[in-house]
Amino acid sequence: MATAAGGGAREVRLAEVPNGLPEARHFTVAEGPVPRPGPGEVLVRNRHFVVFAALRTLMGGAVQDTPMPPLRAGDTLFGPAVAEVVAAPDGSALRPGTPVLHMLGWREYAVLPADQCVRLDQDGALPEPVQYLNQGATAYGALTRLGEVRAGDTVLVTGAAGAVGTLAGQIARQLGAGRVIGTTGSAEKAERLVAELGYDAAVLRGAGPGSFARRLAEAAPDGVDVLLDNVGGEQLTAAVDVARKGARFALVGALSGQLDADGDGGAAPAVIDSYRLILRGVSVRGYAGMEHLDVAPEWTARFGAWLRSGGIDFPHTRIAGIERAPQALEDLVRGRHFGTVVVDV
Repeated sequence: MATAAGGGAREVRLAEVPNGLPEARHFTVAEGPVPRPGPGEVLVRNRHFVVFAALRTLMGGAVQDTPMPPLRAGDTLFGPAVAEVVAAPDGSALRPGTPVLHMLGWREYAVLPADQCVRLDQDGALPEPVQYLNQGATAYGALTRLGEVRAGDTVLVTGAAGAVGTLAGQIARQLGAGRVIGTTGSAEKAERLVAELGYDAAVLRGAGPGSFARRLAEAAPDGVDVLLDNVGGEQLTAAVDVARKGARFALVGALSGQLDADGDGGAAPAVIDSYRLILRGVSVRGYAGMEHLDVAPEWTARFGAWLRSGGIDFPHTRIAGIERAPQALEDLVRGRHFGTVVVDV
């Protein structure tokens, strides 16, 4: 990773499109003058932003049907960020110091239209500003709108140690699940899922052909009622084998493809036994947040209440300094982090 000389505002740019998984060397931390807002624009100072695996797909050029643009060499990375307003246009409800949520992370300062900032000082829904960077709305929406978790259900969460998965298991429990099973790639993470987040069992992937399916069957001897799938691939294949009658599958991620060093991050093939889906009446649906705009405010209200009551935790890893963000992304795609990864700018 290189650092360019310049003024007083730093940002992380893609220096080179990776051939495979991104590494810190593919990025540069460039410096320049603090940007100036134009008419109707707001200048903000970022305090925290999220590092997320989907950036790999955008770098690989596999952006068909995605709501986000591709990343080319020289582009500044982006993503959810919590910031403070530095300057706002006349007549705006925003004032210097107002905390806001927006999508131009990976930089110290950002200029954007005032209507693209979400104020965080009005509802006080969450105890701490950094908690607004959670990715639980995806899990909550999928489990309530598609999975429709019912009392006593057995819920399976693949990729349970990630930003979505670490909240999904807890959400399922709050919604009444009787047994919650997660999957992950390391024994240490498996232990944390059970010890810290209330998972009843954690199934390790890898370790030879067919072994994951066998271990999943052992962890769910009576089958599963709901699947929240962050992964795809062999884990989705195995989930079909343990589906109970009328099981509801909600697909929210494709990490098996996004984190495949030999692909472009845009596909996650899985072999599905369609005959078993028919016989067991299993529904399989993909979850897209843009199709469920009512979920975000509902989730934020419930998340805040659960945080304050101690019914749920926000597992996250804090990285200090924007200069460490490229390494944080490399570590994330290689499975070295637990929960949401947040960079403190």
